[in-house]
Parts: sequence; C-alpha cells; structure tokens
Amino acid sequence: MAKMRCGLAAVEALRAAGVTKVFGLMGSSTLEMYDALYDAKDMAYVGVRHENCGTHMADAYGRVTQTPGLFICGQAGPGSVNMMLGLAAAKMAYSPVVAITGLPATEHLGRDGFQEIDQHTLFLPVTKRVMTVPRPDRIPEFILEAFRIANSGRRGPVVVMIPRDLFNHDIDVEIPGSASEMLEGAVDRDALDRIKDMILAAKAPVIHAGAGIKWGRGSTSLTKLAETLQLPITTSAGHGDVVPVDHALYAGTVGPRGNSVASGLMREADLILALGTRLGFNTTRYQYDNISHEARIVQVDIDPIAVGRYFPVALGIVGDAGTIAGALAAIMKAIPAEKAPWRARNEKFAKDRQQLAQRREESGSHAGKPLHPDVIYAELRKVAPRDALFTIDAGTTGLQATDQLPYRTVPALLTPLDCGSIGFSYAAGLGAKVAAPGRTVISLMGDGGFGMTMGEMATAVMHDIPTIAIVMDNGAWGSEIAYQRDFFNHRYIGAHVLSPRFDEVMKLTGGIGYYVTERGETADAVNHAMKEGKPAVIHAKVDPEAVISFRTDALKKR
Repeated sequence: MAKMRCGLAAVEALRAAGVTKVFGLMGSSTLEMYDALYDAKDMAYVGVRHENCGTHMADAYGRVTQTPGLFICGQAGPGSVNMMLGLAAAKMAYSPVVAITGLPATEHLGRDGFQEIDQHTLFLPVTKRVMTVPRPDRIPEFILEAFRIANSGRRGPVVVMIPRDLFNHDIDVEIPGSASEMLEGAVDRDALDRIKDMILAAKAPVIHAGAGIKWGRGSTSLTKLAETLQLPITTSAGHGDVVPVDHALYAGTVGPRGNSVASGLMREADLILALGTRLGFNTTRYQYDNISHEARIVQVDIDPIAVGRYFPVALGIVGDAGTIAGALAAIMKAIPAEKAPWRARNEKFAKDRQQLAQRREESGSHAGKPLHPDVIYAELRKVAPRDALFTIDAGTTGLQATDQLPYRTVPALLTPLDCGSIGFSYAAGLGAKVAAPGRTVISLMGDGGFGMTMGEMATAVMHDIPTIAIVMDNGAWGSEIAYQRDFFNHRYIGAHVLSPRFDEVMKLTGGIGYYVTERGETADAVNHAMKEGKPAVIHAKVDPEAVISFRTDALKKR
C-alpha cells in the first residue's frame, strides 16, 4: 500500500496496464492526471488538436499493437462529445480503445451545470462499456478494468468517466502486478475432423478470411492451411492484408470493394471456410451476389453472435480463427498442387489473377492529366517498401484503393471499416506510426477528408511523427458527386470542395510537401519523403471524373 494523490494513482494504473504511449487533448477536468503525467518519463505523450482525431489515433494504435490505445480527453462536456465519431468507428471495427474523460464535480451532477452533458447515455451506443468512477479510491480499479474489457473477447472501446472533484483526494493504493497470462481454449478434435471431411468432399473449396485472423496474428497458420490444401484465400472488405498479397494463393478482397477474381471464386465455391469474418455488409451486402447460394459454409469466429448471423452455416465454431486454422493444417495431409482435386480451378484462378494484375498496370500507365487514381496506386505498388502500412478513408478514393495497394507485412491496412467515415485516414496514420515507428506509414484520402483533419499536421510536426499523407484532390465529395452524376442527372449541389495547397500548408507547419500533377511524380515524392524522414503531405491533383458510385443498391430505384 502507498498513499498518493488520485491523479498519480490514475497514472500508476496506466503503468500497471502497460501503457507507454498516451494520446490526449488536455483540459481542466483532468489536470491532476496531466500533472502526474509530467513525471511519467516512461510514457510518451502525443497532444492532438481534436478529440475525434485523437480517438482515431488510439484506435489505430490498438489495431497495430493489439493492446488498447489510450486517449485522455481532458475536458468534460464539449471535449467528451468530440470523441463520438472516433468511438463509433472503433466500436464498429471491434478495436480496443480506452478513453478517460472527466465529469463535472459530484456536487454539481444533475443540476444542468457548466459543461454538464449526459455523457453516459451519449456514449452507450458507441462503446463496449461506459464506466463512471463512484469513489476516489476506485479510480485505479476502474482504469485497469477498462483495459481488460477493451481487449477481451470481441474487442471494443471503453470509456471511463471521473468526476473532477474525485482527483482532489489522497488514497491508499496497492499497485497490482502484471496481468495474468491468458491461453487459448482447447480445439475440439471432432469439429476439426468434420471440417476436414467437408473440405475433402468438396470440388471447389475456398478460404475466406477476415479480421479475426489479424487480431489473433493467425496469418502464418492461415498460409500453412492454404498451402497444405492448395486453397485460394479471399478476404473480407478492409482486411486484404491477412496474408501478403504476393502469395501465390492470394486472391484479394470479395465484394464491391474488391476484385472480380476473388468474388468469382466465392460465387463458384461449393464450400466456404470463413475464418474470423462475419460475412458482413461491405463484403456481401447480405446478399448472394458475391457468394454462392449453394455453398456449404463453415464459419469460425470468436463472437458467438456472429456465427450464422447473416448466412446459414453448415457448421459454426466459436473460437480463435488463427488457432483453428493452425490446428486444421496440422491434421491435414499435404496435397501437392498437381494432385489437388481442384487443380483446374486453381489454374484458372492463377490465370485470372495474372490478367487482373496486367489490367491494373495498364490502367496505372495512363499519362493523361489530371491523374487517374489508378496511376497513384500503380506507383505505390512499385515504390512502397515491403513493411509499408497503409491507412485509407472511406469514400471513392478509399473504395478504389482498398484492393490495389501492396500489403506485404501483416497488419498493413487500416480503414474505417463499417463506420464508413472520412477524416479517419490521416489521424489513424499518425497513431499507426506511433505504434510502429520502424515501419513506413502511408495514408491516402481525398481533399474533403483531409480538410477535416488537417489540424493534425501540427501534431505530426510537433511530435515528429513522419507519416506520408497522399491527398487525392478531385475538388469534390467524391462519392456523393458520383451519385449526383449517375442517379440525379448531373444536378450538382453541395458536392464541390475548395481546398488550399495542402503541401504548402504542411511546409508552413514545419513538415515537407510535394505537389503532384503528372505520372511518375507520386513515386518520386514518396521516395524523397522516405529519405527525408519528416512528416510529409503529397497533394495530388486527380481526375474529378474518376469517381465511382458505391451504394448502387441504395439508389437502384433512381
């Protein structure tokens, strides 16, 4: 036991939780905690310019490290409200985030006082858990519990709210030791044998993998299973990085954000081994357009609610997808490629994949101005290092980029996923770089989305976070202007965007900037930015006509 001020006790709880990086935006509701952080030399603090961006940074940090990203929202009321979108994105991505924020003093609660908002009700729909600390002596307990909840089972964001007067106390604190080791549960051999029999009885089986493989770091096991059985690997939307894209059995992403080869494999499959995926909307739109209606589905997911939720399954297993993949590979006899029962299908798949790559290179070689986005993606495939980690926004640029980038080191892709928000990519890239300082982080977004978060350029420079941001400027809200073009007879209103030269703004801020208008200049700028090692913005003028209508299902009656 040791007696200490509550602000210091909170920081000691963070230390016990293993926190070494703190994202925050300070405010008067949590000043005691900030004062204790002043002496916490083992914790690097990154101060942001907007709470939403800080939450995105913590979200990305959690996805890369597999430990909860921490955001300290220093101000109750308006500061807390600003976290809402970031928390929603983290919840819909099942990403572990712990947000600590203040509340008005307990004597003022319920009196409609200064900056009092019903934060508890506000956060409930966008978090895994909302916790209000009732007494000073329980501050460390609640913080540690938040970290445990955020990173257990189906991960998600947790908010801890602390009334500001609770910090004004001395309490007796017992600093806990390290967390208990958690081991995966046993794998059911009978279930593995049933999967084995179903695969060997199939004529066109395919593996469909998702986020569960990444969270469990099961890519090696997945690859081993695919190689043992000579099965193509397709991926769910936003998770094209489950294995390196240059693996011979990698097909890419299924659905509207993917490619015709991967979607074709799923449409023609008679058995789908769905590992760590919900078969969710962005991949399937809950329809059989990109998935075989006749296929038997074996679905493995850590969340029992996800199994069989959107499509009926022949066999559902609750468990870690990577563990199941590894155990299944261990009991299977290796099948040589030339003797695989589905050899003809695989040969066609390999040919189709080669033709897809050729079409993309041809599309990426156009010399016209303004640039087509495919030109930028083609140049990134050539110059991005093998360890490159990409973040993208939603919207039309993200839609086109998702399946075209060179993911070679797992994890290599962070997207807003089901939240579908823009303004995610740049902030997430900063969080990813803090999590993996040795990797090259490249963030892609449109001019609209970057404009929402451009204040974080100052964060990047101030804290020396050298990400490379590529702003694809088409002068529009790309997805919406595509809908107005394709479904509303070119009746454009509110869809155009005026932006400054973001490369020049970054230079004024203290980073480096590049302006790209011609083929080859993106590759040159990326190479130069990697050598400089400073926060960089590449402002690329892209063709405003190169936009795509994504939600054709929602507007089909037009």
